[in-house]
Parts: sequence; C-alpha cells; structure tokens
Amino acid sequence: MFSWFEKRIDPFPAEPPEQPPATLLAFCWHYTKGIWPWLAVTSVLIALISGLQVTLFGFLGNVVDWLANADRATFLRDEGWTLAGMGAVILVLLPGLSLLHTMVMHQTIFGNYPMIIRWKAHRYLLGQSFAFYQDEFAGRVATKMMQAALGVRESVVKILDVFIYVSVYFAGTLILVGSLDLWMMLPFVVWLVFYVGLLRYFLPKMRKISEVQSNARSTMTGRVVDSYTNIMTVKLFAHSGREEIYAREAMDDFLQTVHPQMRYVTMLNTGLDMSNSLLLFAVGAVGIASWLAGAASVGALAVGVGLVLRLEGMSHWVMWELAGLFENIGMAEDGMGTIAQPRAVQDKPDAKVLTVSEGRIEFDHIRFHYGKDDGVIEDLSLAVAPGEKVGLVGRSGAGKSTLMNLLLRLYDLEGGQILIDGQNIADVTQDSLRSQIGVVTQDTSLLHRSVRDNIAYGKPDATEEEIIAAAKRANAHDYIVDLVDMQGRTGYDAHVGERGVKLSGGQRQRIAIARVFLKNAPILVLDEATSALDSEVESAIQENLYALMEGKTVIAIAHRLSTISSLDRLVVLDKGRIVEEGTHEELAQSDGLYAQLWARQSGGFIDTGETVAAE
Repeated sequence: MFSWFEKRIDPFPAEPPEQPPATLLAFCWHYTKGIWPWLAVTSVLIALISGLQVTLFGFLGNVVDWLANADRATFLRDEGWTLAGMGAVILVLLPGLSLLHTMVMHQTIFGNYPMIIRWKAHRYLLGQSFAFYQDEFAGRVATKMMQAALGVRESVVKILDVFIYVSVYFAGTLILVGSLDLWMMLPFVVWLVFYVGLLRYFLPKMRKISEVQSNARSTMTGRVVDSYTNIMTVKLFAHSGREEIYAREAMDDFLQTVHPQMRYVTMLNTGLDMSNSLLLFAVGAVGIASWLAGAASVGALAVGVGLVLRLEGMSHWVMWELAGLFENIGMAEDGMGTIAQPRAVQDKPDAKVLTVSEGRIEFDHIRFHYGKDDGVIEDLSLAVAPGEKVGLVGRSGAGKSTLMNLLLRLYDLEGGQILIDGQNIADVTQDSLRSQIGVVTQDTSLLHRSVRDNIAYGKPDATEEEIIAAAKRANAHDYIVDLVDMQGRTGYDAHVGERGVKLSGGQRQRIAIARVFLKNAPILVLDEATSALDSEVESAIQENLYALMEGKTVIAIAHRLSTISSLDRLVVLDKGRIVEEGTHEELAQSDGLYAQLWARQSGGFIDTGETVAAE
C-alpha cells in the first residue's frame, strides 16, 4: 500500500531542465506542474475532513438536546439510526479520509515533491556558466538549492492545506453557530476580524525578516563550508582564530535576524491569547443570556463553547503554520534568486554535434574583456594546423589561460569566432565540443570518489584493464595500489577526499593525466600539465605525454619553458596579443620577450642584471 502511493510520482523527470521564472508564483508553479493533480486531491480531502469536523460539533449539540428531553425508554428507537450513521462517520468515514489524506500527503507528495525540485534545479545549475561558480560559494549554492526545494514544497502545501482547512472550518463554524443563535455568532465574527487583523499586521513583518534571515543563513553556511574546504590553507597560515571571526560575523548577522523575529512571535502570541480569552468569555456570556431568554438551547451553548475551545488551539496552529509559510516563502525566494539566473553560456536551439576529422583550430579576430573596459584579448588571430603542437608563452596575465577557456567555451566571445575544422564552436553543443578536447590543468581537482571513478571520468564505459593501462602510462599505478582510505578501501577503490585532498599534488596530477590518456580526444590542451610533478616523475611520464600528443592537435601552456621547447611552434602572448611566433631556436636567438624569459630560466639572467631590474 505504501509503495503504491510512493510510486505515483516520478521524482526524476527526464525532460531537459529549463530556466525557472524569477517571480515567486511562477517559480513555484514551474516546479509544481507535474504534481498538481495530487495536490488537488489533498485539497478536496482536507475540505471534506474539515467540513465533517464542524458537522460533528453540530451533531454534539443535537445529542445534548436529545439527552435533555428524550425518554430513555424510546431514545434508541427514535434516534438509533441517526446515532449509527454518525458512528459510521466517526469510526469509518473520517478516519478513512484522514488515512487517504496522510497517505497522499506523506507518501506521494512530501518525499517526491522536493526531490523533483532538487533534481531539476541541480541539472539546471550543472549547466550554469563557469563564471557563475567563480562568483559564488559552492556551499552557498548547494544550501540555497536545498532550501529552495523545501521552501517551495512547504509554501505550496501550507497554502493549499492550511488555507482550505481553515476557510472551510471557519466558514462552517459561522454557519453552524448562526443557525443555532445569531447573537452567539457575533463574538465569532468580531474575533475573526481581530484575528485576521493580527495576522495581516505581524506576518508581513515576519516574512520580510525571513527573507533576510534565509540569505543570512546561506552566507553563514557558505563561510563555514569555505573554511572547511580550504582547511589546509587555514592551517598553513595559522588562521583558525581569523576563521572563527569570519564565521562569527556571519553567525552574528544571522542571530540579529532571529531576535526581532522572536519579538514579533511573542507579541502575536500575546494578542492571540487575549483575543481567545475574550471570545470564550463572550460566547459563554451570550450563550447563557440567550438560554435564559429561551432563544438558545443547552446544545447550542455546548456547541458554541466547544467550538471556542477548538478554535483556541487551532488559532495558535494556524499562526505557526502561517509564520512557517512566510519563512518558507523567504527560503524559496532566496533560492529563486540563485537558481533562476539565466545561463551565460547556452547552446543554440539548433546547435549541432561537433565532428572532428582533422583537428584544425582557428582563432579568427577574437575579442574578450571579461565584461570590463580594458581588453584581455583584443583582435587576436591564430591558426593551429591539424596535428600541430603549439606552445603558448607569456607573462602571467598575458591571456594564455583565457585563450584556453574560450576554446573550451567556458565563456562566450565578445567578438570574432573560433573554428574547429571549419565549425564555429558557438554553433555546436558544449558537451560535444568538450568531449573532443582533453584537458590537464595546473590546478587539478579530483572528485571525492574512488581513484577508479576519477580516472574513468575520461571514459565512463572503460574496462578495468583500460583504467589500469591509463594509470600506468601516467606513472600512477605503483602508488595507487598502495592507497588505503579511512574506510579501509584500497587501491583503485580508495577514495581521494574532497578535491583529492588525501593525495599529494603530484599524485593528483598523475590521475588527471591518466584520465586524459583514457579519454584520448583528438585535441589536447595542457595548462601547466606537469607543474605539480617533481623532476624525476616529470621525466618518467614525459615520453608518455609525447606519445599522448601523437596524432593530436596540441596547445600547451607552460611557465617552465623547457617543457614546451620541443613543440612545433611557440606563440608568445603579451597583453592579449601575439607578439612573437616561431620555434624555440628561432625565438631564443631573437631579441624579443621569449629570449628574455628563456635567459632567466636557463640561468643566463646572472649576467643580465639590467634586464632583470627592468622587469
């Protein structure tokens, strides 16, 4: 039975994720489209349940009147079928409706609904641009995504469940009391007006605080996660105390949103308690007066007082539900601000799959400024022939890594075009583009998974033999077999820790190289690929790297010029422009920037103090 209800909704819909709307109602509806029929079912059920509960109070009044006037000898004969019918309502119908409501709510909706939101939002965020993640804490993005899922679910469910229940119950209460005695209905009307006034005054204030609080909570979590993620840096610089202050500032900002929120809660509770006490006194007084005047029966008085006692508990419940609603709306809106951002780099609707037959790369008058006024790359043109090995050289900030990011389309160009075998990379899908390019970067980041999973990231369907062969080619197999993690997993099953923190820089780099060996893409980008390796290990895998380059178009970036000196052509960049091109021998003998850089790295700078000083 449980399983049937749990499987009514697919928590992982297959349709491609779309950008969510940036307004609250549309944002909530975007993630509710596949689940609304079941929300409608719960709304109908809660309306029936609340209506039946009010009816029970009316029946209670009738029972009191019957007992006050009935003849014991004929009571069951006169009212037996009515009592049996109401007994069936109490014992069968009401519990049955409640069971069906809770099954739909808790088995069908509560688990699946937020999972749909997380699944869709996560898939959408995975497609966000590289720049998006450079501007955000990873922990903050994850927190907002998780909060938004719960915020949307709770907001939608509370609006439907609470408002429908309360509306039917309050309306039914007024109708019931009014049918018994119009004067007794008057205190309920006055109380309801006062109650709505209280909520209208306090809840918007609490909502505003909740929005600020949700953002403060995300910032607090982001700062804590940032400290944990960079724990090695924290320890190396002995800045635990500084990180405490950094986190405490965010915690204190969060706490400053809690205190005013709790003040409003206290004032709202006090006002509600006073209005409930006045309602009980007024209904009791009016009811007794009406009974004394012969206008109301004992049953009517019993119903009125019973409803007051029921409303007293319900009013507090409604208040907390509405306060929770606004808190969840605040979380949903806060998450919406992050999730609903448009993707800066998107595939065109008619984007094709990139096919690489030769591997020719052309940078055609490209321009890119990172959105700033000063140019990083301005009107740069460069052609790389199929199978050619080109090295990019230049000072830090010359535009080398930016050029590679543009080739991988981590950013969109501001002018010009990049062609691969005559195909504009802006016209092909990002996945097909990156699947044709193998990349080893200077800052190697591994997934917190097994060594096997990290290497196989280059080819998910790789066999065990292929994975081990790639590791051997990267000179990584010997140390991998000796690995043991905290869970006792060994060798290729050992987990490497967050971002590969359990491995040395050289070990991480060799795994990164192994997965590029396994990927075997026709275009290869090496961005300081051996910078984390010591000379002995670098020498050991250098031949394998040259083997990897065989038959591929290669663009390599290196500050250690000796690692790229044997490439077919070197391109020297300065301030986003090409200032020199040629082989190592040609450039080393010229009087240009490359010759200066080579002289310093080869030891020639000892006798060129003037040049060094000029730098």
